[in-house]
Amino acid sequence: MALSNASNSVNQSVVQGQKVPDGTGVVDLDPWLGPFKDSLKRRFSKAQKWIKTLDETEGGLEKFSRGYECYGFLVQPNNDILYREWAPNATKAFLIGDFNGWDRHSHEMKKNQFGVFEILIPAANGQPAIAHDSKIKISLEAPMHGERLERLPAWIKRVTQDLNVSPVYDARFWNPPGSEKYVFRNQKPPHPKSVRIYEAHVGISSPEGKVATYKEFTHNILPRIRDLGYNTIQLMAIMEHAYYASFGYQINNFFAASSRYGFPDDLKELVDTAHGMGITVLLDVVHSHASKNVLDGLNEFDGSDHQYFHEGVKGRHELWDSRLFNYGHHEVLRFLLSNLRFWMDEYQFDGFRFDGVTSMLYLHHGIGTGFSGGYHEYFGDQVDEEGVVYLMLANEMLHNIYPDVITIAEDVSGMPALCLPLSLGGMGFDYRLAMAIPDLYIKWLKEKADIDWDMGHLCYTLTNRRHGEKTIAYAESHDQALVGDKSLMMWLCDAELYTNMSVMSPMTEVIGRGLALHKMIRLLTHGLGGEGYLNFEGNEFGHPEWLDFPREGNNNSFHYARRQFNLVDDPLLRYKFLNEFDSCMQNTEARYGWLAADQAYVSLKHDADKVIVFERAGLLWIFNFHPTESYTDYRVGVDRAGTYKIVVNTDAEQFGGFKNIDSASRFFTTDMPWNERKNFVQVYIPTRTAIVSLHTKHLICLC
Repeated sequence: MALSNASNSVNQSVVQGQKVPDGTGVVDLDPWLGPFKDSLKRRFSKAQKWIKTLDETEGGLEKFSRGYECYGFLVQPNNDILYREWAPNATKAFLIGDFNGWDRHSHEMKKNQFGVFEILIPAANGQPAIAHDSKIKISLEAPMHGERLERLPAWIKRVTQDLNVSPVYDARFWNPPGSEKYVFRNQKPPHPKSVRIYEAHVGISSPEGKVATYKEFTHNILPRIRDLGYNTIQLMAIMEHAYYASFGYQINNFFAASSRYGFPDDLKELVDTAHGMGITVLLDVVHSHASKNVLDGLNEFDGSDHQYFHEGVKGRHELWDSRLFNYGHHEVLRFLLSNLRFWMDEYQFDGFRFDGVTSMLYLHHGIGTGFSGGYHEYFGDQVDEEGVVYLMLANEMLHNIYPDVITIAEDVSGMPALCLPLSLGGMGFDYRLAMAIPDLYIKWLKEKADIDWDMGHLCYTLTNRRHGEKTIAYAESHDQALVGDKSLMMWLCDAELYTNMSVMSPMTEVIGRGLALHKMIRLLTHGLGGEGYLNFEGNEFGHPEWLDFPREGNNNSFHYARRQFNLVDDPLLRYKFLNEFDSCMQNTEARYGWLAADQAYVSLKHDADKVIVFERAGLLWIFNFHPTESYTDYRVGVDRAGTYKIVVNTDAEQFGGFKNIDSASRFFTTDMPWNERKNFVQVYIPTRTAIVSLHTKHLICLC
């Protein structure tokens, strides 16, 4: 894989004749970082030291991150099988499995000075001596253990679980014949200018009470996502996790695609099909922690407490009940960086959403910490600089090797420079999640009457993001759908979702309010909240129930572990209106590209009137959140003179509105300054409605 000539890396900045970076370039963008130059230099220096070390000892970061070509099971051209495993604490190791009748002595491995065990299994009659998809393990002898430790190989690419026998996974030697291997057919789509993300979980992607499959997602859900107008999918719970109810966040096998949804090639077909639809596919990657499973995970793999993880208390997350990686260890870096390369190369993913970044950045992992935004919180002795440096290296590696890669950070702390390149002293992410936005909506719906919503505070929350660092905005993600919480539509309508969503029944005040605010909240978030947008599967049509996976506490029920797409497909239910509006919103953004445009200019946030007005990407956005007041000839400032035509109307009939706004209306500017804009228009804006208008010179088409 050739390195990009358009790298954001340190080396590239030097080639282009810029001053030699020292990690303080971010201060030019944010002078408030000035007092923390020493910390910035130290982080940067540590990253550079690792890069230099890897150049000298491993042939560079690019070669180092190909660990999956050196470790695990490697089938040679002559069908010999080479197996390598790092287990420094073990004194002996044996390969066992179906292939040798589970003989715990016949296939002893050799250990080198770096703690790596190796064995070569010669081909039998020209064929691999280990059968495809047969079961396999590594059996270890370790000091202080009186019995053999039998583990699943750490780099294994397929594991399976039979709950009728045991919840413990079996490792499989995955080596399909060449004629059966999946061949990718479609080119990857170009890097999207505007990122519109559909966050999805394969297993719940069916109205039926079961675990849905990769193939079902490919055939049933991908067309929905395409038709809605999303150009990016974020797939959750793909890396193998033993406990389904963990939502995929307790990983035990980092190189294995979850077998509960089907075979590895089924996932490849899913990604390839999405690419054929022009859809970018991101993986929700979990490098913030790992399952504490011993029998089928990394925990105590070689009998020690500290092989992949920190030793003792430092290596355990007290809230997640999981293990924490030692990001400062050479072999741990190889494992994690190679893991990223593997998913990009083997499954052709286009990038990652990094889960739990806050936990990686701080020694306190965000537990019991309320971040105030004070810069001392980002550079104090509670910062885990090894975690920071790992993220720097991961992003540097990914962006150099894959120029179109997308990386997104889930960080609640607001760490500065998270989304700036390493050459400036940043960590290199492309986007961060705007986690404060959904928190605000939920808090207000729980605690405030509609008339008490503060328009100024709402605008502040939506626009409060770091200059030069791109943000993914969302009204709700999977976090707000989990059991114990409620989706926005449930907060808005509650029990009436079960009794009054039929078009055959009268529109009640509760349902009318719910439909209106659901659309307005999403449109405002889309237009004002960031440089990307995210929606969790099903929420686009107001999915009525929370998400709860089968577990002991609910008698292993699948009732809530599903997305009820049957609701939106029923023409007699009002869910279709929200679905149609979401499609309008995504496809209109595709035409006019406001997410890729400069941040909006907010000209009005009138708290008494409950009106918000802003301009972005040449579009004029007007929102009336007042629960009872409608306004005739409401004067709105706009910079560009001319005629404006509505392109989005939340009150339109096809979106379940009341048709009080004529979508064919045109607004003509008056040459007189208003709200610090050069001109104004006068509009009719009824209660709980929003319109987006465009200068007719640039009009393309309507929803």
